[in-house]
Amino acid sequence: MTIGCNKQLDIDSTKTVGDKNFWQSYKDTRAALLGIYGLMRAALSDNGCFWMYGELRNGDFTAVQRPDLDAVIKGKLNAAFPLFEGLTNWRRFYAVINAANIFLERVGDVKQLDPKYSDQNMRVDIAQIRFLRAFSYFWLTTVWGDVPFVLNSHDGSFENKPQEDKEKILAFVESEMLAAAADLPFNYSSNDPQQLGDYYNEPSSRWLSVLARKLSVYGVLAHVAAWRGDYRSVYAYSKFVLDNKDRSGMYYEPDTYWISAPNGMFQGHKTNQLYGLNFEFDNQEGTFSGHFEEFTLAEPLVRKSLPDIYVTRDSITSIFSTPLDTRFSLDPVTGKPKYPDRWFANFDSDIPIFCKIKVIQKDGSDPSFRLYSSCLIYTRLEEMALLNAEALAVIGNRTDAINSLNSVRNLRKVPLFTDNGSEDLLDAIFLERRKEMMGEGHRWFDLVRYHKIKRNNPGFMKLISEGGIYWPVSSVVLRQNPRLKQNPYWN
Repeated sequence: MTIGCNKQLDIDSTKTVGDKNFWQSYKDTRAALLGIYGLMRAALSDNGCFWMYGELRNGDFTAVQRPDLDAVIKGKLNAAFPLFEGLTNWRRFYAVINAANIFLERVGDVKQLDPKYSDQNMRVDIAQIRFLRAFSYFWLTTVWGDVPFVLNSHDGSFENKPQEDKEKILAFVESEMLAAAADLPFNYSSNDPQQLGDYYNEPSSRWLSVLARKLSVYGVLAHVAAWRGDYRSVYAYSKFVLDNKDRSGMYYEPDTYWISAPNGMFQGHKTNQLYGLNFEFDNQEGTFSGHFEEFTLAEPLVRKSLPDIYVTRDSITSIFSTPLDTRFSLDPVTGKPKYPDRWFANFDSDIPIFCKIKVIQKDGSDPSFRLYSSCLIYTRLEEMALLNAEALAVIGNRTDAINSLNSVRNLRKVPLFTDNGSEDLLDAIFLERRKEMMGEGHRWFDLVRYHKIKRNNPGFMKLISEGGIYWPVSSVVLRQNPRLKQNPYWN
């Protein structure tokens, strides 16, 4: 399911929420709501940070000719590159939080002034805003650890606050998301008891996988609990998603081609996008940056001689080692890829192209012109099944863990896991996550969880204990707020 994006999402939130004439009618709440979704989208796509934080660090990609990306991959996060000035600055996430705080403080004004703004409409709006604010705090704590905790708006100046304990903030995140989920529908404008009628006078097709639904929130909650190491809650939240997928019109995607097709999983807004942020050509939302394609694609898909990052051939054959895997596998007779246009293209070259995500708009008159509009998917149903398998394995329910793992393996024609084989169950689950979710921003966070569970890598455990899993705080932020301290690992 994805976060909504239309032309109104590019509204300047400061102007929107600060205008004296605002907060008069339900049209204002709609604009503010979509504006905050837009701020969340910008927070995660700016500088490609969604993938810098989640996919590149210690991941499967290698930099071609960009030393700044090489520094991210190698965990040299205090390197002196312009890219790091943006990546270490958390201001964009606090822009989401401030706009959400203003919404929560002012939405009651609209309720008093506009009789068209119903109790139910306000309740659903508030639930979405609480979720978006909590989601911003979740990102802040997973990237930086301890951060300032702000629950009131500010106008023009940011109150200097010290960092607060990440566990306190994560407890708030989980509580807020549970409250939000309780008030959200499974789908909008679909006669759900929690949202009757047409939401903001628009049909269900307008909101399909555009706004946070009940299952979206539970999907994110499963990740919050996993980061906290609370695997019984991970199991409960992920199970709720899997048990109720039909109520949101979701299903496992059996066609691997459809995941990687230009008009497939990552294009537009589709019911199987459990949660994410979308960009749509029809709404003039294609961009040159803020998409993974910016870093991964090259000839013959776009006019660019080399990609910025790639997965080496040795890594590809090591990760995708089974002969029938429909994401990538080699023909045992010819040695050629069976599916040369799914996860990887140009496999025979020294630098294969990661082409799983490739939503491109081209201009025939200018071959160098390219706009991207792929959806930034935070989680989808297959990912949730594997997180469910992880939780079940940790709490000791091997049988159901194997069933959840095999639900994805079966989709991709990978031999099913059996208890009498040589594979370690947790290793098999995380390997399947590595293959299925490659390029979708999970690799680094998976590594942290894996090593917290296994505890068999002294180097990584030292990184965890010393706070090296977090990013340094921007020097600009530290100068602006003397009450802040640099993350100790990066001093």
